[in-house]
Amino acid sequence: MYTVYKIYGFVAMYGLKAIVIGAGIGGLTTGIALRQAGYEVEIYDRVRDLRPIGAGISLWSNGVKILNRLGLGQQLAAIGGQMHYMEYRHLSGDVLNHISLQPLVEEVGQRPYPVARRDLQNVLLEAFESAGGKLTLGTKCIGILDGFRDVTAKFEDGSTATGDLLVAADGVRSLLRQYILKDAVEPKYAGYVNWNGLVPISTDLAAADTWSIYVGEHKRASLMPLAGDRFYFFFDVPLPKGTVNDVANYRNELKQHFQGWAKPVQLLIDRLEPESVARLEIHDVGPISKMVKGRVALLGDAAHATCPDLGQGGCQAIEDGWVLANYLSSTNLSVPDALRRYEIERKVRTTEIVNKARNRAETIHGKDPEVTQKWYDQLSQENPLDVTKAIAKIISGGPLH
Repeated sequence: MYTVYKIYGFVAMYGLKAIVIGAGIGGLTTGIALRQAGYEVEIYDRVRDLRPIGAGISLWSNGVKILNRLGLGQQLAAIGGQMHYMEYRHLSGDVLNHISLQPLVEEVGQRPYPVARRDLQNVLLEAFESAGGKLTLGTKCIGILDGFRDVTAKFEDGSTATGDLLVAADGVRSLLRQYILKDAVEPKYAGYVNWNGLVPISTDLAAADTWSIYVGEHKRASLMPLAGDRFYFFFDVPLPKGTVNDVANYRNELKQHFQGWAKPVQLLIDRLEPESVARLEIHDVGPISKMVKGRVALLGDAAHATCPDLGQGGCQAIEDGWVLANYLSSTNLSVPDALRRYEIERKVRTTEIVNKARNRAETIHGKDPEVTQKWYDQLSQENPLDVTKAIAKIISGGPLH
């Protein structure tokens, strides 16, 4: 399957084949990185049509830098929103804090790009297929056979795919995670429901270059600018797990939850199209004890789904893909050795992100009402530079500083 050369006692391998399960942000990024490194890559996904869950994503500078290195900088700039400022507002509409993002850009060397998930997935899919990668949809992986020289994915229809390594990037409810951990790890409910979608940019909702976040009553309403004169919006409400999900009632439901909030919030609810809105019960996964077993590696949400309150979920999947491909192409002892090095590096980074995101979710959504009230009080007093420095610290922990 591959050619082996002995060089000063080390083994250099060429022509490796990777099987990737999952065609989301992490799986596609991994596929692009490995194809550019010269590996054969096959991606399989259970869905018949690629329809990303959720309308938008905060692609912070650490994720953008990696996609830039993969040659996608121009495409990202075309789909990315021009977000120059952040602002926090009280539910009444009063400004609590107005934050320029220019100091962040100057410190980390790259602006963030809020993007529509579909736009990002299309960019990644085109890059993967243009690089010669193979994508197969409608194929559900149900098992793994990991051997000494190769690994085989078993699919529900009876077919198989064999390669030198397998990347399990099959999402927060991964079927393959138990293969690595032996025991099942169920996603943990974060305690709140998120509605999100897209609406046309309008200045009576928010400034076209500003991420506006309304807070109060342990809830949030947010508007973030995307390319194409669109806002990505979301609403967060703490609710018990398993509440009724009725698309026809979204507008009335949000009207009730955000009764008395500022006029732009009311206008947003009036303008959203319920049939185009995603309603998600937010869960996370981890930290977990292992990400690798033999020739199999967990990646993205399958390993470390995070609450979206830091905006780092997609970025961490992108970082995973880059680091994995880097170790496979820069070390030459064996595939399992490269995967172990990937695991060591990524466990430290992703454990920190999962824990920080969970703590922030609890602070924002009133797990301890006193803590949430202190956060509200802090918002109106915090130095904007302290906000951008905190974001920069998270960004700078990535593999491309």
